[in-house]
Formats: sequence, C-alpha cells, structure tokens
Amino acid sequence: MTTDKLWDAHAEWWQREFTGGVDPEYTEQILPLIVEGLAGRSRVLDVGAGEGQVARELAAAGATVVGVDPIRSQVELAVTRAGGPVYLRSSAERLPFAPASFDGAVACLVFEHIDDVDAALAEVARVLVPGGRFLFLLNHPLLQTPGSGWIDDQVIEPPEQYWRIGPYLPEAETIEEVQKNVFIRFLHRPLSRYLNAAIGCGLQLERMIEPAPPPGFLAQAPWYTEAATVPRLLALWFRRDRVPL
Repeated sequence: MTTDKLWDAHAEWWQREFTGGVDPEYTEQILPLIVEGLAGRSRVLDVGAGEGQVARELAAAGATVVGVDPIRSQVELAVTRAGGPVYLRSSAERLPFAPASFDGAVACLVFEHIDDVDAALAEVARVLVPGGRFLFLLNHPLLQTPGSGWIDDQVIEPPEQYWRIGPYLPEAETIEEVQKNVFIRFLHRPLSRYLNAAIGCGLQLERMIEPAPPPGFLAQAPWYTEAATVPRLLALWFRRDRVPL
C-alpha cells in the first residue's frame, strides 16, 4: 500500500494516540518548540498538518495559519476541530500557493513519509518570502534509524547497556507495525540528504536542536529512561535566502 492509503486507513490511530493533549512529546516538547521557533511570523504554512494540532497551536499564538494534508479524513477532522486555521487537501510536492505567500512554515514529523523530498523542500522554499523561516522536525535520522534501539545485554560479563544504531547511510523504505494491526510507511534518509536538498533550493540552516525526551514521555515509557541521553527528535531552523544556490 502507498503512504497515503496507509495513513488514510490508520488516521484514527494517530488522532487517538497523539492529539488532543494525550501525547507528552507533543504537549511538553514539540508544540512549544514550534511556537517558539515561529514567534512573530504572521502567516504560516503547516505542511502535513494532519488533524491540525500544530496549526491550532500556532493560531492560538497569533499567527494566520494554513494547513495542508493529502489525507481527506485528516483534513475533515481538522476543519471540525476548528481553532482558527484554514485547511486544504494538498500534497507537499505541489503546494497550491503563489510564490512568497508565507513568512513561516513548519513540517512536523512529515518528511519521513514523503517520497519526493527534493520537490517538497523546493515547494516550501518557493512559497516562503525571502527571510522566511522553515521549522523542519524529524524523527532523529541517525539515532532513530530503522533497527536502532536500547540494548540491555545481561548475557555477557560484565553486562553491557548501549544504544544500537541501525544502517544509517543507505536510504530505506520500511512499513512498521507501530501498534497491533496499525502499519505506517517510513522513509529513512541520512541527515546529509535532507540538508543538501534544503540548501540546494535556497534554505539556509540557522539552528539545530536535539532535545532530550521530555519527562512526560519517560513517565509513560520507563524502559527509555536508561537511554534518556539519546534524542528521539531533531529540529532544524532554516531561513529562506533571496536566491537559491
């Protein structure tokens, strides 16, 4: 199944498990990071807005927000939940906006599911004004590579505990069972792939954040406490240059 079909089939899982204030990674970490990073931006685009929790948070902070998502059920629920933003059904690779339409943009845990990363980043750059800011949030491309995870090896003497990193350099497609009978398609790329694509279309890196997992997440996932120095999230702040390279 394609990414869109899988998301359409399992949108209710995402809406139930990660929105409405039930997920501490969003409430304690992701949403505050985004609001801080886009403070002062007046017109903001949320790429891959889902059911709209990021867009609503930005609207509550005073921005005029437009959210786009390719999944009909996500957009319909976003409209129902209201909160100020306007929503359109659209892919990231062909945004239905004129050049320089926004002074801020965000893509939160979205590009791991987009096939044409070059086209999507070029579209973000196109619709930003010169000097506009793009917040790009990913599952950490190195430390959350497929096959990565905490290893507690009690067989060897002395026992060893460490974070295993899976194959990092090869780009890879996986379909993961994130919950029983819930399958989501992920696309792994090394960080250099994202950075070079962004720089190539005129997005210049301003800031990079690798936050530790927040307390609420560790309380819900005590098995991760031993690995609390390993970030799950990577947040990149980009500025739209005047002329692409």
